[in-house]
Amino acid sequence: MSLGRGVRKKSVRQQRINVVAFDPEHVVEVKKLFSKVKTYNKPANGEWCIPDPSQVLRSPAQEHVHLQTLKKSLNEMKNQLSDKDLQVWHQHTNSTNRAGKVIATVRAIANAEICTQAWCKFYEILGTFNLLPKEALQTGELNTVHLCEAPGAFIAALNHYLKTSEHTRYCDWTWAANTLNPYHEANRGETAITDDRLISNTLPWWFFGSDDTGDIMSQNHLLELQGFVRNMRSVDMVTADGSFDCQGNPDEQEALVAPLHYCEAVAALFLLSPGGSFVLKMFTLYEHSSICLLYLLNCCFRSVSIFKPATSKAGNSEVYVVCLQYDGKEAVRPLLSKLIRHYGPDLAAHGALFPSSLLPPSFLEQHEQACSYFHAWQMDTIAENLRWFEGLSEDQRIRLERIRDCTAQEYLERFQVSSLPRARWLSRNTVAPACCKVGRQLGQKKQMGSFNQRRELQALSWQERIGKSCYAAWVEEHCTKDTGADCVLAGPLAECHSNSWFVVVGAALPAVRNSPFCDGGLLSHLNEALEKAPPGLGVHSSAACAWLPSCSSCPAVSSRSILSEVASLCDHEEGRKCLLFGSSLWLDNCDEQVEGLVLEFCAEPLFTPCGHSTLHDGESQYQSDLLDCVLTSLKRLGSGDALLLPLISAFTRFTAAVVFCLHLSFRSVTFRAPAPWGVVLMCAGFCPEVATQILPPLNDLQDRMGRLARGEKDTENAPPAGQKQVLQFVPMEELLKGGLTDFLRTLNSAIARQQLHLLMQS
Repeated sequence: MSLGRGVRKKSVRQQRINVVAFDPEHVVEVKKLFSKVKTYNKPANGEWCIPDPSQVLRSPAQEHVHLQTLKKSLNEMKNQLSDKDLQVWHQHTNSTNRAGKVIATVRAIANAEICTQAWCKFYEILGTFNLLPKEALQTGELNTVHLCEAPGAFIAALNHYLKTSEHTRYCDWTWAANTLNPYHEANRGETAITDDRLISNTLPWWFFGSDDTGDIMSQNHLLELQGFVRNMRSVDMVTADGSFDCQGNPDEQEALVAPLHYCEAVAALFLLSPGGSFVLKMFTLYEHSSICLLYLLNCCFRSVSIFKPATSKAGNSEVYVVCLQYDGKEAVRPLLSKLIRHYGPDLAAHGALFPSSLLPPSFLEQHEQACSYFHAWQMDTIAENLRWFEGLSEDQRIRLERIRDCTAQEYLERFQVSSLPRARWLSRNTVAPACCKVGRQLGQKKQMGSFNQRRELQALSWQERIGKSCYAAWVEEHCTKDTGADCVLAGPLAECHSNSWFVVVGAALPAVRNSPFCDGGLLSHLNEALEKAPPGLGVHSSAACAWLPSCSSCPAVSSRSILSEVASLCDHEEGRKCLLFGSSLWLDNCDEQVEGLVLEFCAEPLFTPCGHSTLHDGESQYQSDLLDCVLTSLKRLGSGDALLLPLISAFTRFTAAVVFCLHLSFRSVTFRAPAPWGVVLMCAGFCPEVATQILPPLNDLQDRMGRLARGEKDTENAPPAGQKQVLQFVPMEELLKGGLTDFLRTLNSAIARQQLHLLMQS
């Protein structure tokens, strides 16, 4: 249901009731904040034209003296921040940011979905430039593609803009998005944004490619993305908001991110229809790679501007390149074909995009002027913040607060921000997904201390780094007997949607570096410890952790106490069976019955990783064995029976789905750690009626995994499997519902903590 005209007018009128009259001097200063833009002016003689493809990607990059001077002076200014604690400095610059009140004000007024700084920046870009092609608005059909888009604030801002603007409220909008898959275990936490609050509720619109990584710098991914959007009549706009953590080498941020910018730009030229728009986030524009890229965009679009939104912190290097009215692929086809042939993270390794001799002096002059303009803004802001870091006078503070209030009001007035009912959000769930409730987005790498302190930290051993981390005290504590006692999955689930399950196959995992079901920092520390700890640490009695040392001060729960607890979870009817998997040594001190529970040992093999494996439960052989155990259980157990199943971990989507299957099939699932054999799942109250529904898809999955293991074709028309494995077989929407995510995060935290504790003890 569309927002009525009267409702919108009332909303805007309500906003204007509280308009405050500001000092004219303040108003002039604020208006300058919204005017930080430089637009290239193409010569009428057609001097700026696409170079001959035979001359591209052949010459070495060249330095431009004036621009390198700007780079040097900016880095010298930034170096004055090297001894500043990052959190303290960010808190200071947030308080001095003239646009610092905009986000809170918009949140209060607009009821905006994912109202972050990125939301406000893109809404500002939409309100400043005519990004939406006239033809799309005239026909009422708009199609957009968003690259490197997580967590989705640009999409949410565009949705808000389209549904509240007088001219676009009735536009039929279709969108597609790409980003590094936050659920793919091999994607590193420092590159993949794990905030999935929009992604988890709009998964069909996100494209991660046949390898499931979402890596836009893969040539196959680009070609597949074109197929993904083939049903769009036209692609009217592409946005690219990609970057990655460069805080380890901030002086070379531009060069480090250059390959990504190349790929984003080439992807836009490949996807866009004639007349389309492109928005690309960049940083400083001093290197030859950036100069060439800006020249290419100027040759392909009627208008190219470099824009620094008021809502982008003035002290950082971030700018947005806004390109309007694409000439179309035909105009750039010969060059584009060559760029796609060399597409990928090593594009720059083939040489500079263009030699300096092909860059017109008139373009270089305008580019240098633009760089000088934004350089001056950034230098002045950092210098001002350094002065104010020592303290502001009361008059300065009052003046600054008035300007911040004026900026927030100017934003609302200039861009006509109004409220959007929650029913018209993209994600209409009234409850955030479990991954957000448990702080999934906080799994990003946390930058602590000053730059100098972080450099010193990197020089320390892995043990010393853990010792200085927020996990230190927790890891040093000895484990207790009842870990997991208060963590229970109550089942069976009322609904089973096994007919909607599908299998995702991708390249075999090299390591598990990221998990929706574990704190990112904790997993990162564990992987570093496993990689750097010396081999031959001794042997633990655990079947799942045979390569770890033991800790005499960590009491293990006895087999008998675990079996007694399982018996108490059952309905106390005599003759209930408990199926156990793993080593027969577990039963040495137990009778064939414990409190009326009949024990049945199953000798199904459970693969144990050798050495310090960072694959954890991502090893395909382990996953196959685990699936075999579950299938055996579902076929052999009777109503009310119990199951004890040891686990290495549940970091991967595959193992999480296995636990989900047990959640579907038992009245109660809990775990204990440390047990005599590592960590054990305790499942009680088997429900065969539900299990019968999931047996067919699990049998099909077992067959498919067998074909992959034998190197056979995965599907009828697929090439030979090669090094592939099943990454997922239950939709993420199912795995993120209810209490499963909380359960798995608690279980994995216990596992990671125990392993780190044992490694630290060594």
